[in-house]
Amino acid sequence: QVQLEESGGGVVQAGGSLSLSCAASGSAFRIVAMGWYRQTPGTQRELVAMVTSGGSTNYADSVKGRFTISRDYAGNPVYLQMNNLKPEDTGVYLCNVRGYSGTVSQDVWGQGTQVTVSA
Repeated sequence: QVQLEESGGGVVQAGGSLSLSCAASGSAFRIVAMGWYRQTPGTQRELVAMVTSGGSTNYADSVKGRFTISRDYAGNPVYLQMNNLKPEDTGVYLCNVRGYSGTVSQDVWGQGTQVTVSA
């Protein structure tokens, strides 16, 4: 069974920086993509940033130029560096990993970590 361990987050003033990390563990699990989503009350979960096993990245338009997703050589863990944070970046950030255990595809979510940006 795949498990995710998230760390980082916290409270910061606007213009500040925070970093998140997410590590996946599980035997014989092949990661296809790994990244972060954001959820705020009353809104749908939205993609923040994702990196594939091949190194391709995808960012929400709202964070381009401010956030950077990166990964270790083996593709795990994944890091999200968040700079020039804005109050609208506030939310629960959830790590997501997609991959295969053998031939079985899996889509796994972390419990989430709170990011709060004060004006």
